[in-house]
Amino acid sequence: MKLIFLGPPGVGKGTHAEIISKRYEIPRISTGDILREGVKNGSELGLKAKKYMDEGGLVPDDIIISMLRNRLEKDDCRNGFILDGFPRTMAQAEALDKITQIDMVINSVASDKTIIERLTTRWTCRKCAAIYNTLYVPPKKEGICDRCGEELYQRDDQKEDVIKNRLKVYNEQTEPLINYYKKKELLVDVNAEGPKDEVAARMAAAIEKYFKK
Repeated sequence: MKLIFLGPPGVGKGTHAEIISKRYEIPRISTGDILREGVKNGSELGLKAKKYMDEGGLVPDDIIISMLRNRLEKDDCRNGFILDGFPRTMAQAEALDKITQIDMVINSVASDKTIIERLTTRWTCRKCAAIYNTLYVPPKKEGICDRCGEELYQRDDQKEDVIKNRLKVYNEQTEPLINYYKKKELLVDVNAEGPKDEVAARMAAAIEKYFKK
């Protein structure tokens, strides 16, 4: 089961990719995780990526694709995987096609209003990066992480004007991807509005239905 999770920032891709990952016992893979692991391990590709990251630039596609190929060759991907937020561009999608065959693409759909509300109420732990939401998943003690007791903060990219721009960029970049996977008959839209448990149930139902075809 080789899945791609598409969806704008704040729609809950990461949360639901983790749920599906545990349900089907397949790894959730994001480019951020791959880059951090490569830098931590000091691999040749990781060191190349670190150079761009340290300079505040975007890591070139060829480095990301090579690191992704190495990751997908690991044993835990034998029964499938979930790509969380990748590909982001048509160039990445076409490169991915040369590495592996994707079985299904889940496109999480929610209104801009919902996404802005979710992101502007999201707080992150400075130490362990745990994520909280003051509306849906608040910490037990205001401003303090449940896991490690460190301070929570709100990232600059979670301010409303920044979020609106992120959504605009995402829609411009991703529209061709959505059409690409629709033509391949791989894409399934899932309503990501509402409580987490309801969305998780819709995701699981969509996957079960798709693979019974």
